[in-house]
Amino acid sequence: MNNKENTSSEDTINQPEEEIEVPKMIVCYRLDSLENTSQIDSFQNKYNQKEKKIIFALNRLDYGRLGVGSKLVIPDTLVKDFIKYSPFPENIEILDSIPKTLLIAQRIQGFALYEKGKLIRWGPVSSGKQTTPTPNGLHYANYKTKLKISTVDDAWKMPYYFNFMNFFGVGIHEYSLPGYPASHACVRLYKEDAQFIYDWAQQWKMDNSGRIIKKNGTPFMVFGEYDYKNPYPWQKLANDETANDLNETEMKLLKQYVKQYEEDKRNYVKDQDQPPVDLSS
Repeated sequence: MNNKENTSSEDTINQPEEEIEVPKMIVCYRLDSLENTSQIDSFQNKYNQKEKKIIFALNRLDYGRLGVGSKLVIPDTLVKDFIKYSPFPENIEILDSIPKTLLIAQRIQGFALYEKGKLIRWGPVSSGKQTTPTPNGLHYANYKTKLKISTVDDAWKMPYYFNFMNFFGVGIHEYSLPGYPASHACVRLYKEDAQFIYDWAQQWKMDNSGRIIKKNGTPFMVFGEYDYKNPYPWQKLANDETANDLNETEMKLLKQYVKQYEEDKRNYVKDQDQPPVDLSS
C-alpha cells in the first residue's frame, strides 16, 4: 500500500461501495506500544492520513491523539471501506421489519446504523463514564439541534445534538473521543458520524401543544456493559479478531428491545390514528 497517498481532510472513513456480494474480509490485529517520541514519529510517517483515520477510529480516539505510552490495535489490512472492520453483523434479521435502527454497544464503545436489518454505517463512541453511565434500554430519537449548550457547564458545546432521553437530557452529539467512556451520560461521536445521524434519524412527531407524542422517532437501542476495571476491549482483537463481535447475551437483549418496539403502536399506525402520550404525566 502506498503510504504517500494524498488525501483530503474531508475524506470520511465510511465510504459506500457497490452492492456486490463478497466474502467477509478476514482481518488480523496486532497491539503496538508507542514507548517514545521516535516510535510516535515512526507511526506518523508509516501510515497515510486515511489509514491513520481508520486506526484511530478502531481505537476510539480523536485523530492525532497520541502520547508516549499509547497502545494501538492495528489491523494487518487497511482498506478505505471502514465498514469492513465492523464488529456488528452485516445483517440482523430481527431488525428487518424496522425501517431504521441505531445501536449503541457500550461494551465495545461503538454505534451501528441499520436499515431494515442491513448495516449501513458504524463508528466509535464515548459513552458515559462510570459515575454517570449512559442508561441502557430502548429509546427513541426525540428532538435535535445543530448546537446545544450543556446545562451542566455552559462552556460545553455539543454540535449535532440528537436527544433520546427527554427528561434526562441524554443524547448523541459531536465531542472529543479520548479512547474510553468519558461523558456525563451522553454519547460522543466523531463530527462526520454526528452529522450523518443528525440527517439520517427521524425525530418524534408531537401534537400542536408540544406535550403529546403522536409518533416515535427512530429507535435508539443502547445495550451492553463496559468493563471499567479491564478497559480497552478493542485491544483484545490482537488475540481474537472476534472479541468485539456482539455476543449471545447482547443479541438476546436486542430481541427484547425489538419486542418492545413491536408492542408500541406509535411505531406503526398512521399519524392521524396514533394514540397520544401526555408528557406531563
